[in-house]
Amino acid sequence: MKLSSIRYLTKEGVRNIWANRLMSLASIGVLVACMVIMGLAVLISENVNVAIGNLEEQNVVMVYMKDYNWALYGKEDTEDTSSTTSDTTSATPEETKKEEAEKADENGIKPSDYIIHDEKEAKALCAEIQKLDNIASVVYVSSEEGLESVKESMLEGQEEYFSFLDDENPMSCAAKVTMKDMARFDETIKQIKKLSGVERIVSQSDLASTINAIKQGVGVAGFWIIAILMIISLVIVSNTIRVTMYNRKLEISIMKAVGATDAFVRIPFIVEGMIIGLISAVISEVLLYFCYRVATETIIGTLGTTDIVKYGDMALILFALFAGIGIIAGVLGSAIMIGKYLKREGSEFAAI
Repeated sequence: MKLSSIRYLTKEGVRNIWANRLMSLASIGVLVACMVIMGLAVLISENVNVAIGNLEEQNVVMVYMKDYNWALYGKEDTEDTSSTTSDTTSATPEETKKEEAEKADENGIKPSDYIIHDEKEAKALCAEIQKLDNIASVVYVSSEEGLESVKESMLEGQEEYFSFLDDENPMSCAAKVTMKDMARFDETIKQIKKLSGVERIVSQSDLASTINAIKQGVGVAGFWIIAILMIISLVIVSNTIRVTMYNRKLEISIMKAVGATDAFVRIPFIVEGMIIGLISAVISEVLLYFCYRVATETIIGTLGTTDIVKYGDMALILFALFAGIGIIAGVLGSAIMIGKYLKREGSEFAAI
């Protein structure tokens, strides 16, 4: 197709919009409403993801270790005396010599009674946890730090009643673990439990399930909102093109009579649909900016929070979304409608 023909067809598409400006204006208004709702859905989804990210950071898993304090205060005595005697009787001379060399301290605790003997081994276990796929961060927490954390969580004045724990700290050392994906929470917990030296895990599994459910719900809702509004956009553009086609019915029949191809007839209507979509995208971007700005200023002033997605960070993404939806709706709506018209009404062109 020649460049002059493309220019002519483009001008015809613009002329169609002006000739049917009331219907075009109505289509742009409906498309703008649909796009603004889509944009709000995207922005709400992003803000929910930010809020959920903050919840995930707060949903810390504490992994307590099998250290000396665990052996002294928390280890259950489940050993069977008869079996121990049997094992001792059947032990080799080397094993017997080793057991005799391992002396218990004043509390009756032997080094073999626990796995984590010092800070170096505790940090080595933290490193093993860090190697797991779904681990975002691991922070070593000594028994002293753990006790201080417990005191800080108490009501004012209560910590005085537990001052005796400073001399006999019962807290085991631990690892503060944060995960990347809460959907893999249970799987990751099982992996951590398999590591040697892990005594128990304290977590908020209910919160993890809630976070995962919110993520899935927001994703599904956003998909259906965009899908439904996309269908509405197609219908609106198609109706606008239909009005334009019937207003130019005689002109189209003359074009077909002198040998114009279907593509030559279609292009002005496709251009019309694309221009309507792009105009709607620009208006939607500007309108959404002011709506979101007012909403965020109100939220910040009322709640005092600053964990809100900035519009500037999403501006290009939203405009690309609006432009894409507008162009797709315009092209598909125009192509479908003019295609049906040429197929069903084609016999009338020759009769006019």
